[in-house]
Amino acid sequence: MNKKYKICVVGAGRWGSNHVRTLHQLDALGGVVEKSSLITSKLKSQYPYCSIFSDLESSFDENFDGYIISTPPISHYKIAKKIISMDKPVLIEKPMTLDLNESIKLNEIAKKNNVNLMVGHLLLFHPAFKKIKELILNGKIGKIQYIYSNRLNLGSFRNDENVLWSFAPHDIALFNYFFEDSPSEIISSGIDLLQEGIHDTSITTFKYSKNMMGHIFVSWLHPFKEHRFVIVGSKGMVHFEDAGVQKPLIFYDKTVDLKGKVPRSKLGNIERIEYENELPLVAELKYFISRIEKGKIELADGDSAIEVMRVLEKATNSLNNSNINVN
Repeated sequence: MNKKYKICVVGAGRWGSNHVRTLHQLDALGGVVEKSSLITSKLKSQYPYCSIFSDLESSFDENFDGYIISTPPISHYKIAKKIISMDKPVLIEKPMTLDLNESIKLNEIAKKNNVNLMVGHLLLFHPAFKKIKELILNGKIGKIQYIYSNRLNLGSFRNDENVLWSFAPHDIALFNYFFEDSPSEIISSGIDLLQEGIHDTSITTFKYSKNMMGHIFVSWLHPFKEHRFVIVGSKGMVHFEDAGVQKPLIFYDKTVDLKGKVPRSKLGNIERIEYENELPLVAELKYFISRIEKGKIELADGDSAIEVMRVLEKATNSLNNSNINVN
């Protein structure tokens, strides 16, 4: 990139501060919109060159090249709509919004204005998952048969979204990316222990065409951290543990012999797969910035984000209908 693009971050809280720091490392930090005086005081000390604003409107005077929205999801629609109306590219943290119709409207406005709209499905840019996609495309895994993800931890509680909306968007985006399809059937069940109506744990099953299936288990009420992702294919299986220290990506040459009357397992070698050592957020922001120069967003765009929203809404309906009143 010849030109130095300057990006403005809206919301510099827990996750927004990561965007600020990473943009600084990429020499692309231009401004921050943040209402908290405590946060802005720290920002001025750490990034004295960065323009700080207490409201979004004031930031438009500096004509930034793009925006990142990292505020609570309930505010995404209003902020993104205003930024898109100013013809500025925008990266919205997941979930895109908390309402499918609002997400569809944002995507339509972005297309009408010919503005790049990207959603922060971060794991699509994780080098390990990019490597898994490569393994699938070159036929090493064979035909995908089953995918499952466990995303578990203690804490990070929310009162404006349940654990499904907080944790599962990443994995739903990955499922759609690997299956290259959206699920035809979704069944979800869970429990709300801490706050009534806000589920802390859920298990969601997805059925796809061609007899493919998957499940996502998410919980923020769990004794240890686990980010496990497994793909079972006709020629082998792959496992990635993102919560581990070394974050290993393992290929298992394990298949099933169907020639006899009873299926028999065939155990082959276990292979550690190497992948690039780049932080997903760095890769994501590099991609967003590069699209300012090169054009259309192709990965984690508005269309794919809406498909994730559709799945989330269907899963939520199933989750709410599964509640059993034992009183």
